[in-house]
Amino acid sequence: MAEKQNVLLIVVDQWRGDTMGVLGHPCIRTPNLDMLCRDGVTFRNNYTQGVPCGPARASLLTGQYVMNHRVVQNGVPMDARHYSLADALREAGYDPALVGYTTTAPDPRTTSPNDPRFNDLGHNMPGWNVVASLEPRRRPYFDWLRQHGVDVPANPEDIWQPAEPSTTGPGATRAPSRIDAGHSDTTWTTEHGLAYMKGARGKPWFLHLGYYRPHPPFIAPHPYNTRYDPAEVPPPVRAARPEDEAAQHPLLEHQLGKIRQEKFFRDGAGLGCDMDEAAVRRMRAAYYGLIDEVDEHLGRVIAWLKETGQYDNTLIVFTSDHGEQLGDHYLLGKQGYFDESFHIPLVIRDPRASANGTRGDIVESFTESVDVMPTILDWLGRDRPRSCEGASLLPFLAGKTPGDWRTEAHYEYDFRPNYDVADSAPPFGLTVDQCGMSIIRDAHYKYVHFDALPPLFFDLRDDPNQFRNLADDPAYTGRVLEYAQKMLSWRLHHADRTLTGYSSSPRGLVKTA
Repeated sequence: MAEKQNVLLIVVDQWRGDTMGVLGHPCIRTPNLDMLCRDGVTFRNNYTQGVPCGPARASLLTGQYVMNHRVVQNGVPMDARHYSLADALREAGYDPALVGYTTTAPDPRTTSPNDPRFNDLGHNMPGWNVVASLEPRRRPYFDWLRQHGVDVPANPEDIWQPAEPSTTGPGATRAPSRIDAGHSDTTWTTEHGLAYMKGARGKPWFLHLGYYRPHPPFIAPHPYNTRYDPAEVPPPVRAARPEDEAAQHPLLEHQLGKIRQEKFFRDGAGLGCDMDEAAVRRMRAAYYGLIDEVDEHLGRVIAWLKETGQYDNTLIVFTSDHGEQLGDHYLLGKQGYFDESFHIPLVIRDPRASANGTRGDIVESFTESVDVMPTILDWLGRDRPRSCEGASLLPFLAGKTPGDWRTEAHYEYDFRPNYDVADSAPPFGLTVDQCGMSIIRDAHYKYVHFDALPPLFFDLRDDPNQFRNLADDPAYTGRVLEYAQKMLSWRLHHADRTLTGYSSSPRGLVKTA
């Protein structure tokens, strides 16, 4: 048991699960993350439970599936009764610190509607000692810039405009951002994280260190903007034309017709699906540059842990909230049902001698973001709460695969209008309560079930990039039924269990599970 030792939970934003050198990415260069992978265990098939940030982080920090915590979109409040990692850590004697954000809106039944946290996406989940909040409008970061003598524009987010005119016109560019690397939001995060750890002064600590990158806008500061040549980055995985993709499903057609470039490039124009391959490559080069910047700062943090002798008594968990389409299937952002939005990195470095035999291992089993909370608690010698649906990954760190381990991943998505257009009507004439979908995918097949739209089914062995929907193919009718039944069984098994382990009785309250 590692009671009262340090835990560093590093959560990046929008980092795709395939964008890791140790997993064979053709051009990404992240020496510090690679070093952590060689000294820990990497989980190749790790999936978030939902997108975008709000649903993903709710699952990560409560250990619950979206169908139970019901934070289905950014801005949707989290039920005040939900038990989180921060709550569990306080019971274990920690004062869990947070640098970054959790994208959590408070419960309106227990919070005044005049509370400023309802003015945007919300702020941070209760229970955290918020050391430095990168709140939705990032005001603390912009105030930090002003304190350091930076001339912040009237619209502060203009610091992520190109520092010089682009030779390729508006949109994706290799030009550097106006802000220099020494004052970037990545630097801000690292400086506040290091300040907190230095201030701990030998006392055991827990730190959620949250980086905003490689989240858009996709423009990197110098010198990261030129780290990758667009010619060397992988091309997008997509059909010959957007129309060909749109024919697959009504939701995909809807998304291709509404996702605009300006959400990803401050001076973008037009639809994301209109980007030609050259523009997609420039976007990817900038995205990888932002990853390079985060990697260098990971190196700073790890170097400090080693210099202070804390590297060998600190559990390090590196993960992301969700992925990014990056132009695959003509999509930008995180949405829909393709794996690019849900497949995320997970690396765990256990400092104990019991993990020495697995250092550098790559686990192929399916893992999920709900597994992070029980893993941390298990490492601290604490029990998994009844409400948590994930399972501890410590057996994998000891070289053992549990016999009853899951053989597939599940994730969910709700396409209701999000917070910035919450008063808009959902597509297809649906109500907001008909906008859900649930996905099950294993090594062979993937099934997508909608509340009120046609299903999808893919044979991943013949069609790994999911271009051919086989849901109506008679040859796959049996398989579709099999996976629909699997999904139903999964939902029954993981329905909210917070109180189902108790019962009243002639002997009073008894614990049954």
